Amino acid sequence: MSQPVTSVASSAWRWYLMWFGFLALALLLFGRLTQLHLFEYEFLRHQSDVRTLRTQAMPASRGMITDRHGEPLAISSPVATLWANPRHLPQSQEDLQRLALALGEDPQAFIERVQRLVRREFIYLRRQVTPDFAEQVLALDLPGVYVMDEYRRYYPTGEVTAHLVGFTNIDDQGQEGLELAWNHRLTATPGRQRVLQDLRGRTIRHLETLQEPAPGQDLMLSLDLRLQYLAYRELKAAVEQHQAVSGSMIVLDAQTGEVLVMVNQPAFNPNNRGHLDVGRLRNRALVDLIEPGSVIKPLSLAVALQSGQFSAEDEIDASPGVLHLAGQTIRDFRNYGMMTPEQILTRSSNVAIARMILQLPDEMLVQFYDAMGFGRATGTGFPGEASGVLPGSFGISRIKRATLSYGYGLSASLGQLAQAYMILADEGRLHPLSLLRVDQVHTEQVLDPEIARSVLNMMESVTLPGGTGTRAAIPGYRVAGKTGTVHKLGVAGYGSGDYIATFAGIAPLTNPRLVAVIMIDSPQGQEYFGGEVAAPVFSRVIGQALRLLDIPPDDPDYFDR
Repeated sequence: MSQPVTSVASSAWRWYLMWFGFLALALLLFGRLTQLHLFEYEFLRHQSDVRTLRTQAMPASRGMITDRHGEPLAISSPVATLWANPRHLPQSQEDLQRLALALGEDPQAFIERVQRLVRREFIYLRRQVTPDFAEQVLALDLPGVYVMDEYRRYYPTGEVTAHLVGFTNIDDQGQEGLELAWNHRLTATPGRQRVLQDLRGRTIRHLETLQEPAPGQDLMLSLDLRLQYLAYRELKAAVEQHQAVSGSMIVLDAQTGEVLVMVNQPAFNPNNRGHLDVGRLRNRALVDLIEPGSVIKPLSLAVALQSGQFSAEDEIDASPGVLHLAGQTIRDFRNYGMMTPEQILTRSSNVAIARMILQLPDEMLVQFYDAMGFGRATGTGFPGEASGVLPGSFGISRIKRATLSYGYGLSASLGQLAQAYMILADEGRLHPLSLLRVDQVHTEQVLDPEIARSVLNMMESVTLPGGTGTRAAIPGYRVAGKTGTVHKLGVAGYGSGDYIATFAGIAPLTNPRLVAVIMIDSPQGQEYFGGEVAAPVFSRVIGQALRLLDIPPDDPDYFDR
């Protein structure tokens, strides 16, 4: 039997319909591909790049801070920072708890924080952790968790140099000390790179560097770390021994004005600031002000000799040991009678130095104090450095001039006192202080060189038998210095019973190389005079410093005395 014609025709029609359908789909597919390649290619490529191409920052290290010999005081170490995109984090409470425990956080508090910030695209998980710690967290293989490279500041010398160097915050920006003062120089410039990432945010390939990272510039200080350690140890021991409130010491290169030592007590550890006492942050040597007291007498004496009205051989009458001015009484420890200028320093006579200054023109003392650097910054550029207070010379009273002559009625920092003493050490020349190592020395002639040398020689008597600063003597070296014991000004005036013990010294006398000033605030117990509390610190620190710096002795007869 043959098939009906209608059945064959129906079958052929279905084949034609099927092939027509395939052809239509092929044409649609070809048309769509043509549309994507010719008309939407740029759009689609951009959308692909948005999802897979990223521009990442390339961290650069902050500049290193070193002492004058290149010993590191502040360095930057590579660390890892963990962050997350809350939108991509797993929703499972169990996964979030695992992540919280790996981060060392309370799971409930962590989950609440993630839920609260879920609309954000970036949150920190842990900042500045070790690379090993970051790898342990990433090993959980949870979506939305990423890592980026950073640098963390580390201070190898800890609290020994903390007040001078300062510290940075977690974003590597200077907050205190020279880290703040020179932040513009130390700060690094991050680079930029283009990378290819997968959909989980992991970097697959580095494509190109858009900008090379530029590390910060290094900073070489004038500080000598060997001497800094010596001074830190001795100052801390003295403050503890005398149960003092605080203490400071500064040592200068007498020929350049470079700061070789600057230490304070109490101190702080810049590597661990979790429970930091803000009161410990101050660099007291430059920020705090004191009334200098008797350590200023050599400078007043230099002004009197510079005036031409007095000579080193003159005798000044200090009888009867008191001087009454404007209803106030200036006293000596006892009636010293007639004294030469050298004896005035040896015995630290307030009456004699006041009588000398009162015979000078009214404005002369203040004008010379100003020329010596009092009342203005020393030039270090240290943040918060105090300028001090120096009275004006116009219409100054006799009692004011008298008290200024022995260090009351003005305020100065330890740095200003050391700078002024450098004038005596370097033949009458004033140097700006420098916390950085200097190549070119700038000076200004303030005193006649012969006057400066004459006063310097007189100051040696203070450290010899019969003087007030014999404990500052250094075996084998000639030492010039001056003690000071200042009554602290309180609510009830100068009768609070607290003192500031000071000593300022220069060594060796034959060819001055080091200038040092020590201050001990409110020493307790039977010993509170500058010659008892501060002078021994000078002897121990400067004695060892002279030997470390290989400065030859200039007093071979010391051991025969």
